[in-house]
Parts: sequence; structure tokens; C-alpha cells
Amino acid sequence: MAETSWTTRTMQNGNILQIPFRRTHNITLSEPIKKYIETKYDQHPDTFTRDLQIIDQLRKDAVNSLEPHSSGLVKLQQYAAQLVYMSGKFPIDIGVDFAWLPSLGYHGNHAHTENNIRFELANVLFNLAAMYSQLALASNRATSDGLKSAAANFCFAAGVLSYLKTSIIPELRSAPPEEMDTSTLEGLEALMLAQAQECFWQKAVKDGLKDASIAKLAAKVSDLYSEAGDWALKSNSISSPWIHHMNAKHHHFAAAGQYRAACDCLEKRKYGEEVARLRDSLACVNLALRENSYINRAVQADLNGLRTRVQEDLKRAEKDNDTIYLVPEPHKSELKVLDRASMVSAKVPKEVSHSQEMLGDHGALGRPLFAKLVPYSVHVAASIYADRRDRLVNQHIIAELEAMTTQIQDLLSSLNLPGSLQALEKPLGLPPSLASHADEVRQANGVHKLHAIVADTDKLKQNVRQMYQDGVDLLRTEAGEDEAARRKFGTERWTRPTAANAVPKVISQVNDIDGYLNQADTSDRLVHEKMRENESLIRLLGGTDRDLEDYVPSSRRATMSAKVERAANTLRATLNEVTRLESRRRKKVDILKTKAKDDDVLPDLLRETSRLEREYPMQPIAAAQFETLFDTRLEKYDADTTEVKTEEAELEALGQRIRQANQAFQSAKQTGDSSTGGGRETALQNLENAYSTYKQILRDLDTGRTFYNSLGGIVSRFRDDCRNFVYTRRTEAQRMEADVSDAMAGLQLQQQNSENLLARKQAQGQAQQQQQQQYRQQQHPQSSHQGYHQQSPPQARMMQHEPLQAPMPQRPLQQLPPPVTSVQSPVAVPTAPPPPPPQHMTWQEGMPILFAGGQAGAGAKANGKPQPVDGRWDPAQGLRFVSR
Repeated sequence: MAETSWTTRTMQNGNILQIPFRRTHNITLSEPIKKYIETKYDQHPDTFTRDLQIIDQLRKDAVNSLEPHSSGLVKLQQYAAQLVYMSGKFPIDIGVDFAWLPSLGYHGNHAHTENNIRFELANVLFNLAAMYSQLALASNRATSDGLKSAAANFCFAAGVLSYLKTSIIPELRSAPPEEMDTSTLEGLEALMLAQAQECFWQKAVKDGLKDASIAKLAAKVSDLYSEAGDWALKSNSISSPWIHHMNAKHHHFAAAGQYRAACDCLEKRKYGEEVARLRDSLACVNLALRENSYINRAVQADLNGLRTRVQEDLKRAEKDNDTIYLVPEPHKSELKVLDRASMVSAKVPKEVSHSQEMLGDHGALGRPLFAKLVPYSVHVAASIYADRRDRLVNQHIIAELEAMTTQIQDLLSSLNLPGSLQALEKPLGLPPSLASHADEVRQANGVHKLHAIVADTDKLKQNVRQMYQDGVDLLRTEAGEDEAARRKFGTERWTRPTAANAVPKVISQVNDIDGYLNQADTSDRLVHEKMRENESLIRLLGGTDRDLEDYVPSSRRATMSAKVERAANTLRATLNEVTRLESRRRKKVDILKTKAKDDDVLPDLLRETSRLEREYPMQPIAAAQFETLFDTRLEKYDADTTEVKTEEAELEALGQRIRQANQAFQSAKQTGDSSTGGGRETALQNLENAYSTYKQILRDLDTGRTFYNSLGGIVSRFRDDCRNFVYTRRTEAQRMEADVSDAMAGLQLQQQNSENLLARKQAQGQAQQQQQQQYRQQQHPQSSHQGYHQQSPPQARMMQHEPLQAPMPQRPLQQLPPPVTSVQSPVAVPTAPPPPPPQHMTWQEGMPILFAGGQAGAGAKANGKPQPVDGRWDPAQGLRFVSR
């Protein structure tokens, strides 16, 4: 019922159908995958914690993308790509029960459950097709751009359905689920294409194209809807409202096509055919309106509008033809079938068909998950084996075989062969072998091919040099920054090691890579020089036969005696043997390259890793533990190495035979009248040498390109190491600079505090000296005895032998006068009563020391006016303790 209500709602929203989404329950893939890694792989699943989190999030995002939006496309594509990649890492029955609810038909509440990754992939791709169809429906089809966008999305939906039908369902290893049988997928694909074609038809009407063109588009729309309806009748999942909709649209566009054809007939003054096509159009409209009870209002409105228009035109056409034109109306069977103009096709998005190529660290669909589901040491071991294998094959076998070819060619060139023999055998025209060589150079585009390879190699070399220079610049910049910091803070505070001591391996690569590049430059210069020296002859070989014949002069036909002919035949047989051996060596090289390319050591490494981990569970796996395995596998190339030695022996014997045959040939020529002229021999030999040099240059350029490709990987890793090192060093430098700056700031603060304390002490000393000077200046003799006793200095009291009384212990007073913090000089006030005797108290901790007489001094007035307070202490007044 839920799907029926959805279908009704969709049918009421417009005259286009969209594929609804299939729904599923929320499940987690991480736990079953984690358990499988634990049991089947020799790696801890925690290594893939991030990957496990990502796959769960990808599924959650994909299955919840149920609104037509471009972001939903990306989420579905990313999850589908990861499922395809994971199919190569895990079995299809990994232990997850994927449950999906159908979206079509009448069983929307019955979930289909399978423990099958490909079943999950099929449902995700189905939803991707649904997303494309809903994006098409959401487009603004009132504009031309909106119509084009809708048509493109419908074509993508059809492409995804086609890919699902041809590539995913056959590999499902189980019966296809509901809605994914062949009939249903074919019907939905045809429906999407029909609606895409309808968009083009609508755009043609909007753009005002000719009636004949619009009729062709409408006829194709009608065919596609008919095809969709036929497949839908065979399906158990496509509901009846959809089938009635397709049938109505089929007749609708058949009527629209006939109507536009009738308009074209009117324009071409085919009045009888116009009436016949209008009558057929009206019949088609009436057939479509038979589905009136099942189709939505938008389609009904389209049909009623078309019927009204056709009726009006038919009434007018019949009247005009009966009264004016009187053209016989042809029978329906006599009408020409309308031509079709197809504008659509099922387009599989590259995110689906080439999803694995779009996975990567910077790929559009994200990085592949669980890519490192193999121990790192195994990867290292595989790389070591590949390097050792390639070194053995390339340097000790292939290089030796190619050196043999070069050696024999140098011998022939030194003996002026085969030019001297060709000149004698064929004094006119081009020798067959030379013509064959010329055809080979000509078909390969000769000099242009060499220059193209050189240009490609130069670009590759420049990229490698740029990567190398980037790494060197990073190291140089870091060294400058480190030196600047060392000068700024000093070597005692800036204690970190230099780059040479911190990463000696990276620093050593600078000179190593520079040496590789310089050696490569030397080799490239030799190859380029060889090209310049032979370019004219190679260009001549790649030219026309006429140019070659003009270059090679003809000679008179020499008289060949029987002795000369025998010697020539022997020499020719020897040269044929050279050609045969060269061909055999080339085949050996090709076979050896294929053999090395197919030599995959990873399965054996995984088996050996499992054995080592079982026997030595506490010992980490290292690449050195596979040395025995490497030696065993490399034994398969012992036979090839033995063949190299056999080839060397055969080459030596062949070289000896060539010298003997050539000597006999030259002797026979001298005894007889067999001279052919040196010009032809020289020209033929030059061309043969140019051909050999051309082949050698090709091999050298191919070797150079392979070298730069291999070096590019090394330099790329070097640059990445430099980037990581510089980033780490800069982070470390920022932290060290902050620490050193804080330490220096604390030292400066401490020094400043010391200077402030010293200055304060000096100021206090100066103040005390000034107070003493003022005290001495203010002292003067007194005439009265009372005054003498009140104002006598300490020396006077000491002369009178007045002892200083110690304070008597007393309880603290409840109320004390305010403390006096300043010392006043005594002032003689005759009229004032004498100050009260000081109260003697025992000093206790926390009690301040006050100078006696402070209160009197503070409150003394003369003539009602306060007297100035002297800040000096009068020793004659004694000390007094007060409590707080």
C-alpha cells in the first residue's frame, strides 16, 4: 500500500515518472570486517580503525541520501566504488545480512535479505539510478537548459540500470532480487530513455523547430514508451498504474507525431495526406484516453488539449479539402511510416564504469579503504624482489643480448657488409632487404617518432628535475632558517642538530640523485648526437623509394664468375644467419619481458609470512627473512642466463665465419671482373648503418624513458621526505624559539629586578645621608634647664648617665591611638602641658614598633595652627610597643 500511495502521489505530480528509492535498515559493516581481518589476515584490525569508521559512515550517508541532490550522487558513488574495491579484498559473504525493501510493485513491506556484498552493491546502484531520475524530475523543464539537464540525468539513470543488468546481476551468485530481474531493469531503462527523448521533443517544440523534425522526435518517444510498456508487462514488479501510464504516453506521442506530420503536409500542400494523418492522430489520442481512469491529471490534460487541437484542425482540413482542394484522402496503410530521430542513449557514468580508476589519495571518489591489508614488510620484500628481478633480467640478460646485436652490427659495418654484397647482387634499384627496412622506418614515422620520443622523454626528465629541485630548495631553505636561528639565539641555546646530522639518509640522496641525473644527461647527449649524425639518412629511409633510388647510384652489371658466385652465396647465407639470430634474440627479449612482468611474488610472500608468524610469533617480520624465497624464485631465470652464454658462443663462431666468407668474397672479386663501383657500395652500406643506428636509438630512448620513470618514483619520495622533514623542523623550531624566548625574557626580568633593588638601596642610603645632614643643621644649644632635658641629644643623656628603661610587661590596651609612622623633631611649646608618660608594655609578635611622642608631635599646634612634622626619630623619646 505504501508503494501504491507513492505511485499515486508521483502520478499526480506531473507527466514524468521517477524511480523511487529502495530503503534499508541501519547496520554496521565494521564489526564483521574487523572479525574477518582478525581470523583471515595476519594484521591487527586496529590498524584499520579509520577505514572501519569510514566504511560505516559511507554506508550511513549513502542509504540516507533519499532526497534529489547532487551531494547524494557523490555519496552513493563513493560507497559503490568502495564496495567494488572491497570485493577484491573480502569474500562476498563476509557475514553481514543486508536487508533492503523493494520500491516498486505491491510488496513494499517485505524486505529481501542476503549475506552478499554484491547484493548491497546492486541496491546502491539501483538507488543511484533512482537519484538520477529524481534529479531529472527536479530540473526546471520550463527552460532549455533545464530540459537538457533533465535529459542527461535520465540517460545516466538508464546507463546505471544497464550497467546493473549486464555487470552486477550476472556476478551476484544468487537469484536476482525483486525489481532487479531482466524484464524490470529493461523496462525501467526504456522508460528513462523515453522520458529523456521526451525532454528533447519538448525542447524542440519550445525552440520552434520544423514540424517534420518534431514529428521524428515524437515518433521515437512513442517507440521507447512502447518498448518500456512491453517489458513492464513481463515484469512482476512494475505496477499497473505505471503500465497504463506508459501505454497512454505511447499513444500520446504517436498522435503528436502524426499531428506534426500533418502540419508538415499542410505546409507542403499535401492536403489529402494532411487529413489522413490528422484522422490517425485523433484515433491515437482516443486510444490514449481509454487509460483515462489510470493516468494522472497532467497526462489527461495533455491528451485533452491535443485532442481538441487535432479535432479543430481536422474539421478545418476536411472542409478545405472537400470544398477547395478536392485531393483524394489516402488510406492509412498507404501513409509513409514516420522517420525516427533518436537523441538519447544509455550513458554509464564514469564514476560507475571506471570507479576503481577514480580511487586514490587524491581521487575523486576518495582513497581506497583497506588498501594496506598486507604487512608492510611484505610490500617492502615485494619491492626488493622486483628490483632484483628487473636488475637480473635487464642488466644481465636483455642487455647482454642487445650488446650481441650491437657487436655483430659493428662487425658488419667494419667489413662494409651487406653493402658490398648488395651492390654486386643487385646493381640496379633497391635491394629487397633495404626496401624492407625502409618500409619499417616509413611505417613507424621515422625521424618524427624519434623526435616525439625525445620530446616526451625531455618532459619526463624536466618533471623529475623539478621535483628534485623542489626537494633541494626545501632543504636549502630549512638550512638557512636553522642557521639564522642559530645566529640569533646562539649555539648554547639552539642545541638541535643540523639537517645533515638529523636526516643523513635524505641528505645523502641529494648527491646520489644529482649523480644519476648527470649520468643520464651524458647518455642523452650521446643519443642526441647519434641522432644528429644519422638524421638525414634516417629521414631518407623514411622517405619515398624514388628518393632512395636517387641516393643509391646504379652500377654496371658485373660479370660474376662461378667462384665469385659461390663466395657471394656463402656470404649471403652467413648474413641470413645473422638476421635469423637477431630475430631469435628479439623474440627471447619479448618473452623474457613478459615473463618478468607476470612474475608476481606477492602470493608466495603472503604464504611465507603466514608460516613465519606461526613458527615465530614473537619475532617481527622483516624483508631479510625472504632471501631464501627470492633465491628460489630467481632460479627460474637460470635457463635464460645459460642461453645468453650459448648465444655468446654462437656469436663468436658466427663472427669468425663472417670474416672468412667476406675474405673469400673479396678475393674472388679481385681475381675476376666483378667490380661494381664504390659509390653504390658506400651508399647501400650507409643506409644499412643508418637503419641499425635507428634501431639502436629506439632501444636507447626506450631505456632512457624507463629510467626516468623509475627515477621519478625515487625523486617523488625524496621530495615528500623533504617536505615532511621541513614541516617537522619548522614546527620544532617554533616550539624551541618560544622556549628560548621565554627563558631569555625571564633572565631579563630577573636582571631588571636586581637592578631595581640595587637602585632602591642606593636611593635609601642617599636619603639617610640627607636626613643626617638636616638633623645636624637643625641642632642648636638651649638656655633653659627644662628645655635642656627635653631636647638634649643622646650624647647628652649618656653624659648625664640616664639609663634607658626597659618596657614593663602589661596587657594590651583595648583602644590604642593611631600609629605614627613618621619621626618628628621635638618642638618646644612652653604653654602646652607635658605629654603623658609612656605606658610600658611587653612586646608581642605582631605588634608594631611606634616612636614615643608621636601622638604629641602629630597633634601639636602652635597658636591653633598645626606645626610641621619632622620625619626624623628623636632618640630621647624612646620606643613604645602597641598591639593591633
